[in-house]
Amino acid sequence: ITPGFHSTIFPPYFVAGALLSGFAMVLTIAIPLRWAFAVEDLITPRHMDNAAKLMIAAGMVVIYGYTSEAFFSWYSGEPYESAMMVQRAVGPYAPLFWTMLFCNCAVLQLLWFRRVRSNMPLLFSIALIINIGMWLERYIIVVTGPSRDYLPSSWGEQSLTWLDFGILLGSIGTFFALVFLFIRILPAITIFEVEELAEQKGGAA
Repeated sequence: ITPGFHSTIFPPYFVAGALLSGFAMVLTIAIPLRWAFAVEDLITPRHMDNAAKLMIAAGMVVIYGYTSEAFFSWYSGEPYESAMMVQRAVGPYAPLFWTMLFCNCAVLQLLWFRRVRSNMPLLFSIALIINIGMWLERYIIVVTGPSRDYLPSSWGEQSLTWLDFGILLGSIGTFFALVFLFIRILPAITIFEVEELAEQKGGAA
């Protein structure tokens, strides 16, 4: 099996990563929308705070996955597995690797502070950085293992071309186009929540 592809930590590690990137994307979309459509009464800071707390929980599992992956690559005594981790840290993909750790580990720790979680522009920036970090994580997992497998004759470096960047930008554009179409055609806020808010305001009046 390709080095780096047979760790048993991958299932919970990937689920936690999906939760982390999922909640980060929710915040990336919800924070501008609540301002653009003036729905601060429906999408409240409490919702944003709870999403940020879930990001902390999922992010700590991801950090545990990073740590265990590095530990077991050393503890297993498998030379190719250890070489793969060394290549990630000091090889040609080192800038991407350390950027990923900064985005997914260091920046995430800011969410422990309530003042950060209640600052919408800062929370949006953190969510965007984590999304970038999670994309880098997938890229590193897919690329670094096959670039240094068991056959030195097949070793090589992956270099992104204009086609790769075009596919990436096209997929991002398609995603946001579908989001905007959904908001344009279907109600972004359910009628039940609007009625509940109207009743609360009517009762308060």
